[in-house]
Amino acid sequence: MVVRKDDLYNLIERLQEPDQKTAFDFLQYLVERSNKKPLSWEEIDRLKPDDEPLSEEELRQLNSDAGYVSGEAAKREFGLQVDLP
Repeated sequence: MVVRKDDLYNLIERLQEPDQKTAFDFLQYLVERSNKKPLSWEEIDRLKPDDEPLSEEELRQLNSDAGYVSGEAAKREFGLQVDLP
């Protein structure tokens, strides 16, 4: 889908000033992301492992059952045709 620049400008002009800053930040992020080449799996495998310990909040989230969905439940809910753990 092609979006005309004028349409983007018009949308941004209609935003409140704080939201214009948010839109600017997001557009800047998209530009930076598009300029980066994603790592291949081989490059990721060669990286040094992350040995930084998890924070207390990360540990709490990891050990929480909140938001956990079994593979079987996800398969039913989303009508998936694959076997999930």
